[in-house]
Amino acid sequence: MAENQEIYDVTIIGGGPVGLFTAFYSGMRELKTKVIEFLPRLGGKVSFFFPEKIIRDIGGIPGIAGQQLIEQLKEQAATFEPEMVLNQRVEGFERMDDGIIVLTASNGEKHYTRTVILATGMGTLEVNELDSKDASKYAGKNLHYKAEKLGDFKDRHVVISGGGDSAVDWANELEPIAASVTIIHRRNEFGCLESSMTKMKQSSVRVLRPYTLEQIHGNEERIQSVTARHSETGRTELIELDELMINHGFKIDLGPMLDWGLDIEEGRIKADRHMRTNLPGVFVAGDAASYESKLRLIAGGLTEGPTAVNTAKAYLDPEAENMAMYSTHHKKLIHK
Repeated sequence: MAENQEIYDVTIIGGGPVGLFTAFYSGMRELKTKVIEFLPRLGGKVSFFFPEKIIRDIGGIPGIAGQQLIEQLKEQAATFEPEMVLNQRVEGFERMDDGIIVLTASNGEKHYTRTVILATGMGTLEVNELDSKDASKYAGKNLHYKAEKLGDFKDRHVVISGGGDSAVDWANELEPIAASVTIIHRRNEFGCLESSMTKMKQSSVRVLRPYTLEQIHGNEERIQSVTARHSETGRTELIELDELMINHGFKIDLGPMLDWGLDIEEGRIKADRHMRTNLPGVFVAGDAASYESKLRLIAGGLTEGPTAVNTAKAYLDPEAENMAMYSTHHKKLIHK
């Protein structure tokens, strides 16, 4: 190992909401911290897919746009000046004889660390695209896999295909500003929060279930309508539209981490209640983690990150306190 190579106490892989808050708390524990993010900017899935989506499931915040939340988390994470590395995908994992972990990025750069916290979400961000031979020519026109600007949908007739949280949330977000919103779901039941479903039922959103999006119709420039087929009767309906949004989920791809020897179950990394993985010195937090009673909310990940840091601190120093002092008493924050 090169003598001038810095060794970090904690390296967090993933710069989304959980990774950013984990970096802040790692600073609270006075650990030398680095964050490595695959994308060219911080924010993860929230910045990439939901910058204007209103997030309401974080305590004390009645509602906040995704990108605004990320900006506040970035400011908070910077408190203790962690090293931020962008646009690098970590591929290689090696443990040296002295216990130091070497992480090798896709560009060949090596990162040396005593512990690792995986806050990678579900891995590389890649949506499940619409399965249609014509879909690619409409992407970036009026076929959407994310909504960067809500204003683009004002007074438009919008069709959403999907049945999870994202589809229902977007239906609720767009309903007040769009001319109309129709949601197509292949099952009878939606996989979303009960409150979101209740809100949608009480709105003007038109719900077609169980229907599948069978075909898109358009000219060279835009999709003009879609055909939806009833999953049980086979009856079809032609729906005219201005904008089509596809929320068919994400591909689960942990990439090279699958070769590290991690214990993985259904695309997620198994952890105990201390956020330990089966690899010594490697911890996990956020969507990547799998354990009993897992809470799949940002709020849950914001708890798992500090738990992982506390466990990493104990791994490095068995005599350390179990947790950091409250932020209200921290010497660097007391005069802020």
